[in-house]
Amino acid sequence: MKYMLMIFGKQSDYDAMGGDGTHGPAWTDKDTAAMFAFMRSVNEDLTASGEMVDGQGLSEPSQARLVTAKDDGVPVISDGSYGETKEVLAGYWVLDCESIERATEIAARVYGCPQPEGAPNYPVVVRPIPDGAGIEM
Repeated sequence: MKYMLMIFGKQSDYDAMGGDGTHGPAWTDKDTAAMFAFMRSVNEDLTASGEMVDGQGLSEPSQARLVTAKDDGVPVISDGSYGETKEVLAGYWVLDCESIERATEIAARVYGCPQPEGAPNYPVVVRPIPDGAGIEM
């Protein structure tokens, strides 16, 4: 069965990782290196176990585009992140695991990613991907 593990963040978290401590502890180069080493280790282990299907970190919310439409259906494109949303998807893994318990075990490991003291630690969301959920093209 496939599962999606999702991690979340805010623009201020990306700013902190860039050294801006305005809204929380600023990350040092050592903090960032530890986080990337941890994530690389998770990815390597999932690849070695054959459970990794895909995984990506996403760019900061300020680089996002929001596409909506006017009442007449004409698309409206806005720069920046989603105004009504506090947290946005920061990264994900698609895994092929034997059970939701295994996917949850992996999520618990991801939740333990090192970060500076006082930095927010968001939940890791585990969602099953039902067989046949894909759209045939």
